[in-house]
Amino acid sequence: MTLTDPLANMLSNVLNSEKASKGDCTVKSSKTIKKVLKIMQENRYVGGFEETESTRGAEVRINLIGSINKCGVVKPRHAVKVDEYTKFEKRYLPAKDFGILIISTSKGIMAHAQAKEKNLGGKLLAYCY
Repeated sequence: MTLTDPLANMLSNVLNSEKASKGDCTVKSSKTIKKVLKIMQENRYVGGFEETESTRGAEVRINLIGSINKCGVVKPRHAVKVDEYTKFEKRYLPAKDFGILIISTSKGIMAHAQAKEKNLGGKLLAYCY
């Protein structure tokens, strides 16, 4: 079985495991997935995560801490200018200063607050709250 969107698969796997009150989950690994997990870890949505090699390729084991209400990818991947963050916060997040948007910028993948700080636009990848 091939996955058309590994990031969406990872986020839905994390959300389903979180709702089932599991302590951890395992997903396929990629650079993008590891960067998104790092941002989620910095914002205290997931605990630690570690990459392991298996016979089917690299996988990431994610330690869940029970603080995700909802997370998902944004499709289509909207291009966001610096002054448009508020519009997308209203669309994807439930309240002001609650949750994060994950943005792919020219300086790497980061949370929307960092991108605002650095005055960077980019493509909207995912949201989490």
